[in-house]
Amino acid sequence: MQSKAKTVQEYLAQLPAERRAALAAVRGAIRKNLDRGFEEGMQYGMIGYYVPHRLYPDGYHCDPRQPLPFAGLASQKNYMSVYLMSVYAAGTEEQWLRKEWAKAGKKLDMGKCCIRFKKLDDVPLNVLGEVIRRVTVKNHIAHYEAAIKTMNKTMNKRASGSASKSSRAAGPSRSAKPARKRS
Repeated sequence: MQSKAKTVQEYLAQLPAERRAALAAVRGAIRKNLDRGFEEGMQYGMIGYYVPHRLYPDGYHCDPRQPLPFAGLASQKNYMSVYLMSVYAAGTEEQWLRKEWAKAGKKLDMGKCCIRFKKLDDVPLNVLGEVIRRVTVKNHIAHYEAAIKTMNKTMNKRASGSASKSSRAAGPSRSAKPARKRS
């Protein structure tokens, strides 16, 4: 559920008391451990933590008008969620998070970068804080740029592979001279 709230305070104020308290606690753990260069604001209809354009002018490749996302915090219809872009496609960070979450005795309900939870007790705030603290703005930008390069290489290989396959499948070009008939 994307909110139309313009500020974090407005977003939180629109939530039922129990969800507001849970998200406020998670937000506190994030803010306490967030590297200095990241900023908090509304992004994609949720509370967002991002690298501002003044530090990364290119912005997010999907929409360069948006600052580079780092994390998000949202109240969805059936759960609340924390989005951690720093663990998406980063095997070591994801492995660390899964291991530490399990050590805390909590069940982790996680997609590619989304951790879903129904109540605050489901979240080990110390582990969440540490996964946030482990990634600096500089590290996040470097990881993002490496992921973009890998993605671009993969797309270029697929495109060149498709082009050569389609040209082979099409047979000779129309400009090729027909073979002579033998008499």
